[in-house]
Amino acid sequence: MTDLATLYQTDYSAWAKRNAELLRARRFDALDIEHLLEELSDMSKSDRRELHSRLLVLSAHLLKWEFQYQNPAERWREFDGRSWRSTIIQQREQIADLLIESPGLKAQFEEAIAGAYPAAIRLTHKETRLPLATFPTLCPYTVGQLLEDDFFPGVPPP
Repeated sequence: MTDLATLYQTDYSAWAKRNAELLRARRFDALDIEHLLEELSDMSKSDRRELHSRLLVLSAHLLKWEFQYQNPAERWREFDGRSWRSTIIQQREQIADLLIESPGLKAQFEEAIAGAYPAAIRLTHKETRLPLATFPTLCPYTVGQLLEDDFFPGVPPP
């Protein structure tokens, strides 16, 4: 095991700093390539997981907005959507920031929606107790609608 590989196991921060120094000095032969590749791969996975998670929450709240609010039970009569609106806005902001920080995710956005949407249906079903058949099997929202600040599906709350 090289000194850098050992450092990776014992002091990650020092390992990262040393690899950055080696890169700046163009000493590619001294780099800990194995662990650098692992870290780069993990960074990409982390970004994809975050995008999936945020799209799941956003889609679930848009579904609740569209389908639960249209048929309010007695306890929802005074509901004005503030909590859902807040969550929708927050998720959109976080997704926009993530896409700025990791622009390569834009190419994977539609795939991420397709991956997150089934989980959003299940979550919405569990939270609202509306039948699964209530919700479209494919995401009914376009990429533009998902990211559009002023898009709230269905009949907007008063």
